[in-house]
Amino acid sequence: MSKRVMNPARTAVVALAAAGLGASVVAGAGSAFAAEGKAPAKALAAAPASAAVAAQAGAQAQAAAKTAAAVKQAAAKAKAVKAKAAKPAKAKKAAWVKPVSRYTLTASYNQGGAMWAHKHSGQDFAVPVGTPVKAAAAGTVVKAGPYGGGDGPAYGNAIVVKHANGKYSQYAHLSKINVHIGQKVGAGQKIALSGNTGNSSGPHLHFEIRNTPNYGSALNPAAFLRTVGVSI
Repeated sequence: MSKRVMNPARTAVVALAAAGLGASVVAGAGSAFAAEGKAPAKALAAAPASAAVAAQAGAQAQAAAKTAAAVKQAAAKAKAVKAKAAKPAKAKKAAWVKPVSRYTLTASYNQGGAMWAHKHSGQDFAVPVGTPVKAAAAGTVVKAGPYGGGDGPAYGNAIVVKHANGKYSQYAHLSKINVHIGQKVGAGQKIALSGNTGNSSGPHLHFEIRNTPNYGSALNPAAFLRTVGVSI
């Protein structure tokens, strides 16, 4: 067997190549380490800027939310004010009203004729028997019953109400009385049903306005009602 002889020049080239490869590996590793070392530094530098942007965005969002809430509250308040203004005012209740709602005017105040010993003392409203009769104004019942409540049989069943202005209203020829002496009544409250009792030529309501609760003190009821805003 022959012994192989190593070529010195070739050995040197291999050694140098190996050394170069090692240098490259070392250089590459160094470059990698250098790159990794630079990246954290850049991230640390960018962190404060990102936090500032986020804080600014949060503050802007909070301000926008407050503005939106204020606008919403103002709109709700304006809507409530508008609704209150649009709400119709409650109608004031009339102080005086007609004693019956549907009627035909017949005998008037101070009219003469065979029906009366003296001239007619009130205003007649022709209505069917059983028509609701209302208090012409608020007051207190001072007379209620047959024989005109004390004024005489010609009135039949009758009621007299005293009012705050010192006047009295009388309702006669009733078929039914729904109140009693001393009772408080309101304007428009049903106090009786119309009828044909007493000295009557047919179903109707005889209505008077008086200066006292008694017969003989009557005044023109139609003219008085006009002074308190009621036309018949």
